[in-house]
Amino acid sequence: MLKAVAGLAGAVLTAVTSVSTQTSADWPAATSEALRHFQALVQLDTSNPPGHESRVADYLKRVLEGEGIPVTLAAQEPDRANVLARLKGNGSKRPLLIMGHSDVVMVDAAKWTVPPFSATRRDGYIYGRGTLDDKSNLTAALMTMVMLKRTGVALDRDVIFVSEVGEEASTGPGIEYLVANRWSELDAEFCIAEGGGVRRLAGRPAVAAIETTEKRPLGVELVARGPAGHGSRPTRANAVVHLARAVAALAAWQAPMRLNDTTRAYFQMLAAASDPQSAAAYKGLFDPSRVDASLEWLATNDPGNYSMVHTSISPTILQAGYQVNVIPSEARATIDIRTLPDEDVPAFFETLRRVIDDPTIEIVPTNKNLRPPAAPSRLDTPAYRAIEAAYRSNYGVPTLPYMLTGATDMAFLRARGMQCYGVGPMVDEEDAAKGFGPHGDQERILEEAFTRHVRFFFDAVRSIAAAP
Repeated sequence: MLKAVAGLAGAVLTAVTSVSTQTSADWPAATSEALRHFQALVQLDTSNPPGHESRVADYLKRVLEGEGIPVTLAAQEPDRANVLARLKGNGSKRPLLIMGHSDVVMVDAAKWTVPPFSATRRDGYIYGRGTLDDKSNLTAALMTMVMLKRTGVALDRDVIFVSEVGEEASTGPGIEYLVANRWSELDAEFCIAEGGGVRRLAGRPAVAAIETTEKRPLGVELVARGPAGHGSRPTRANAVVHLARAVAALAAWQAPMRLNDTTRAYFQMLAAASDPQSAAAYKGLFDPSRVDASLEWLATNDPGNYSMVHTSISPTILQAGYQVNVIPSEARATIDIRTLPDEDVPAFFETLRRVIDDPTIEIVPTNKNLRPPAAPSRLDTPAYRAIEAAYRSNYGVPTLPYMLTGATDMAFLRARGMQCYGVGPMVDEEDAAKGFGPHGDQERILEEAFTRHVRFFFDAVRSIAAAP
């Protein structure tokens, strides 16, 4: 994607709403304070599993209550407390929810060059698990609450702050518990959470993305069974052979392309400002006579955008056998499926069975945290326009609507009708290939990117929630 949009900043015209940057806030002091909070939160090990997110909840509670903001801790499980806080508006408009998650994925500490929970500051970066996913967003939301309160911004909307647990691996005690049991405290017209961000190329911001919808993770296992036997006597019923054929069949098959409002706008805007080869591929998605060639080009040259146009299938783990001369009675393949938001999952499973065309193969769903289906958030709301304007005023870049190929807990809110938008800090496009991305072995964030994100977040929230 980013190769194609390196020149996008000057090429795409977007309608924006101006965002005032004048405030009585002491931003130099607030920036230093935000960095202290950020490092403190990163230093709290909330690897999930097991979580222990109450470490973060207790810290947030102290900070918010120190500003005179009432706080509620809501926990389904001991030591896994969600945090809810609210700044009251005049009630003329429905609330705005700002949300981050306090858990992080596990680490392999031996692969880190610095301790993963040290929040080490070095060469303009802050290193640590959660610096990108998601304690930068969580800290930006915290500082927004603090600065709204300190500066006495008059609000048309309540601003609701939520720190949720379990997003990475166990949504039950987090968003599922909150939606099922504390909905009246969450209910809002709009939500801002993770999922978008700014991409930096060659040291300069290039384009911003607002996540308005996301694919749904759907894990399955393919299980092949057959009689065990001696490896010197090949059989047609060999489970490994049947499994290999099934995996190959799925890898060779391409689910039908289907665009939604978000991806349609995304590719149209992307094509308008890309290099000729990329632009031709993106435009070809809208031309029936060229769509197959465009899909093949994307599959080879642009896998991220290729995943956006259809439900994707990636074999990730193969398990079979225990000794060279034993034909095993069972073989398994783990398949990572990311469905389009509106995919009919039972019907999709039936399609997979037809593609595999082998009655010895069983398809076993493995998801424990399946996100609910939900319609994409609209692109014509005051919240979308305010976020777009805040990106432009803080980074000077155009903004694209974006469908995340991963997953967030906004899916549970969108399923209840909330219009949700994913944002995030600026990230070097080159970092992921170096292993520094979210969930990587060397997660880090530019210090400048973090501080700019705090200011962007405040500007966006104030524009959405403040009285004229």
